Parts: sequence; C-alpha cells; structure tokens
Amino acid sequence: MNRKSVIIDCDPGHDDAIALLMAFASEKLDVKAVTVVAGNQTIEKTFKNALKVLSFAGINIEVSKGSEKPLFRNLIVAPEVHGDSGLDGPSIPDPILLPSKRNAVETIIDILNKSEDKVTIIPTGPLTNIAKVLLVYPEAKEKIERITMMGGSCIAGNWTPAAEFNILVDPEAAKIVFDSGIPITMCGLDVTHKAQIYRNEIEKIRNIGNKVATMVAELLDFFSKFHEQVNDKFGFKGSPLHDPVAVAAVIDPTLIKTKLCHVDIETKGEFTTGATVVDYYDVLQKQKNVEVALDIDRERFIELLYELLKKYN
Repeated sequence: MNRKSVIIDCDPGHDDAIALLMAFASEKLDVKAVTVVAGNQTIEKTFKNALKVLSFAGINIEVSKGSEKPLFRNLIVAPEVHGDSGLDGPSIPDPILLPSKRNAVETIIDILNKSEDKVTIIPTGPLTNIAKVLLVYPEAKEKIERITMMGGSCIAGNWTPAAEFNILVDPEAAKIVFDSGIPITMCGLDVTHKAQIYRNEIEKIRNIGNKVATMVAELLDFFSKFHEQVNDKFGFKGSPLHDPVAVAAVIDPTLIKTKLCHVDIETKGEFTTGATVVDYYDVLQKQKNVEVALDIDRERFIELLYELLKKYN
C-alpha cells in the first residue's frame, strides 16, 4: 500500500488531539511532521499540548512551533471550549518528546523539498503557518498535492454569525491560501456539525480499554460539557468532531460529499470578516477553487475513529 505523505498543522485543542491520534494510527497516512499554530489557545499552550498528546501515545515525530499570532491581527483564543490549558479534562503527563529546533515554516519547506511525492497538508487550526510558507516559498505550490483543512462554512458561522473560528482568527492568511491555486478541500461547519459523537459512542471508546482510547474518552467528556450548553442553539444531539473530519477525509475520501465551488475570504467586512463566501450556485462564474464538504457518513466516520483508537497499546 502506498501511504500518503502528510503534514498536520494544528492548534490542540481537544478535536485536534483526536485528529492527530487518528492520523498516526492509520496505515494509509505517512505523517512527516506536526507543526503547531496559535488558535484554540496561545502558542505555548497548543505546542505543549501537541507534545503531551504525542508523548502519551508513544509517537516519535518532529514537532515544530509555528506562529504565535495571526499575520496582522491580535490572537483570538477559545478557552470556553477547550479550557484554560487548551486541553482540559484528562490528566496527561508532561511531554518527553523534544521539540524540533526548526520552526514550522522551516520544517514544512524542508519536507516539501525533500519529498519524492507531493505532500498533502492537513491544517486543523488557523492557516497562518501555511500562508507564511506560501509567502516565503511560492514554489511550495508545486510540491503540495492538496490542502484538506478544517475551517470555514457555507451557510453560517459559529464564532460570529458569518465566520467559523479558524478562519476568523486569521482571515488574511486564509485568503492567501484560498487564492493560491492549490487544490483545497474545505471541511467546514456544514459537514463537521453533522460529524457528531454521542454519549454511548464515547462510552464505547472508553471501553476499548487502552490508555489512548481512555484519554480520548476523557477529552470528549470535557468537550461534551461545552456542547451540551449550546445543543439547543445548534440543534446538536452530541458533540461535533470538527478536526477529525479533515483527517478522515484524507484517509477515506468516500466518507464525505463535496461540491466544487468558488470561495472567497472576507477580510474587510463590518459584520462578515472571516466569512468563507461560497458561490454555491456559481453566480459569479469564477474559477472554482475549493471542494466544499457538505455531508458525511457519520456512522462510518465514528467507526473509523473507533477502529483507529483500537490500534494503540
């Protein structure tokens, strides 16, 4: 089996942590590095969280610290969702995995240059690191097979009426990436809000019994507390697993249904900054630049998560 070369760029975050664990358990992916960006929490916290989760799972990989703030804006974080640490819930020991001496941009560029195959990048946080790579090294476009990301929304936002959190944090970076010409799959709220995990499924994960699955169940216990407070507002029955959808879509693209559309990023709107403006009906007849994910086979997605977590000791 030819494993797909990937780089995961993340801001852990509960769902980022689960996405990481899914990626490393999959026989279909060859994770070349993990790069970290500020988003769900400050860079110091998200970087430590990445090292902690990977150390706990016994994963040895290069982990590089990236941007501590958006390109032009002040950082927005989400403690109400992820807690003060960014990964509240389980007690995870301090990391033993040593951080890379290279920053995220250096690591990504080096991997792209040395890889014999094109590399898929999976961003599950703000797109600041990826935009910097494209600004510093425009030739990267030719080395990237696809960017399959969590972010954006076709219909409405979750942090403002118009904007999803990851894009809102750094809309200028998102615009650079979306305008780059690189093939993009956008796993936004339209699909991730359908990728819910229910209480009985969390218990099934806990009953796997290995330490990684137990930690994931404890992460989901905390994550669920926030979503139970907003379930009526969003019409949820469970907790949406946003970031794991992006990883799952690379492992098995048949899990999601997409529509190729032109997508612009709003950077100057009074009420709409950070919106991913999806030309769903091709009104503008501009070049279609994004595969917009709109639906997911939820049961198969949860089963994939379950099977991958069983692979840990």
